Amino acid sequence: MYKSLIRPLLFKFDPEKIHHFTFGSIRFLNAIPGFSTVLKSIYNINDPRLEREVFGLTFKNPVGLAAGLDKDAKLYRELSGMGFGFIEIGTLTPKPQPGNPAKRLFRLREDSALINRMGFNNGGVARAVERLKKNPKGKNHVLIGGNIGKNKVTPNNEAVNDYLLCFESLYDYVDYFVVNVSSPNTPNLRELQDKEPLTKLLQALQDKNAAMPKRKPVLLKIAPDLTDDQLLDIIDIIKVTKTDGVIATNTTISRDGLLSDNKNEAGGLSGKPLSKRSTEVIKFLAEKSNKSFPIIGVGGIHSAEDALEKLQAGASLIQLYTGFIYEGPKLIKDINKSLLEKGI
Repeated sequence: MYKSLIRPLLFKFDPEKIHHFTFGSIRFLNAIPGFSTVLKSIYNINDPRLEREVFGLTFKNPVGLAAGLDKDAKLYRELSGMGFGFIEIGTLTPKPQPGNPAKRLFRLREDSALINRMGFNNGGVARAVERLKKNPKGKNHVLIGGNIGKNKVTPNNEAVNDYLLCFESLYDYVDYFVVNVSSPNTPNLRELQDKEPLTKLLQALQDKNAAMPKRKPVLLKIAPDLTDDQLLDIIDIIKVTKTDGVIATNTTISRDGLLSDNKNEAGGLSGKPLSKRSTEVIKFLAEKSNKSFPIIGVGGIHSAEDALEKLQAGASLIQLYTGFIYEGPKLIKDINKSLLEKGI
């Protein structure tokens, strides 16, 4: 129903405007008594064979929602009801910021892709914390990842302070952290992926982490555009700083092989064209590190086969973003069903 009826209607409108409309609609429908129960009965597969133990956390299934869709933690409970095993919010920054000027989100229909240049638009970490306080403990708890970044106006030599502030603010309300230094839409942000500043940033976060009552997993999200030598540096940095894992990958600045007329819009590309490269990065990291740290695979997952490819390449968990927008919530169920059928 989603691909035949709902998606064609949604795709007639501006992508960012329809995003807000869809969020409002999901919130409204979930407020109707019984709706969330019906939704869960359709899309959720509850089977202990799907559970994954990764960096000390128990995931009810390995299919998560990538950061970027629920930036401000407004809909994590409702989205979890569609079958996701975990939800990653953000990217959050210390202060609210509007992001880049519109128009900044583009569909590439011929390529089953998106280009965004949002620029970490979010309401600030404090507002997200207020919403996360409503996440119940116990069996109804939604497992949350907190994706953190720096404000646009913060110079790179002061970026550590922004990440530490977000870490401290979110510490009590998220289950793991993701350090985002790989978005192409904040000026000079990707320079923080260089070995010296990245080591300094991750070490500062781990020092703060060690001083907290309970240490929480800290992951690094990397770009797909890194060279093999840079990826080897990432492996060294993960080892030195005792970072808990890697999310591979963020969006790409590459435009190779695209068919859509608007392919040259500035920003990060996500969706099917990213699938091969993100899998290559996962495989490289897994092999060169001897699987010494967990990897969350994301990028171009539009089918159960795409998901299996990421897992077989070395990912412990996967995340959806563009595939979820193009394929709908049935994709989550299809992946989990396929994992059970293949015994993976």
